[in-house]
Amino acid sequence: MTLAEVDASAWAELEGAAADPQSAFRYLNLCSVDAYGRPQARMVVLRRVDVARRLLEIHTDVRSPKWQEISANPSVTLLGFGPQPKVQLRLQGSAELNGPASECATEAWSLLPRSTRSTYTGGPPGDDIGERPASEAAVTDADGRAFFGVLIVRAERLDWFQLRHADNRRAVFAYDHLGALTSSRWVNP
Repeated sequence: MTLAEVDASAWAELEGAAADPQSAFRYLNLCSVDAYGRPQARMVVLRRVDVARRLLEIHTDVRSPKWQEISANPSVTLLGFGPQPKVQLRLQGSAELNGPASECATEAWSLLPRSTRSTYTGGPPGDDIGERPASEAAVTDADGRAFFGVLIVRAERLDWFQLRHADNRRAVFAYDHLGALTSSRWVNP
């Protein structure tokens, strides 16, 4: 494959994964940095991909530690691995936060099934299970929207790596703020 084919193939995989729960790239590892400078990693669900602009959409609870971490430092990495054909995709970029009142979150919320919406109605992520704080007591199971946020990750770099029986392959791609490819090159694996 040429560099152009690798780039196109990687983004086609990501775009397809947003619509296919069975895709290996549907679930990605999102890495951020906490207030103490420690790396934090967690699995997230890829919800939408804009290939032309190199944007990836992820949904989250605005009370989560990742929301606070990204608010302080928007630099993130997304990491995924597809067992066939043994490809790792590592995307580095910056994340934009879109809170519950934003147009982006409002539109995304309107497309969610009820079962997914219900995941935003419990207590804050990471807290002990128990009663909700008084400030959240009025939130009903039908209205987790107050805690629903959208992360839009703008990819600035893609590191593509393919494991092979012999001669592993690796390529690096860079994109500008509009999503245009600015450089691509083969590198040592």
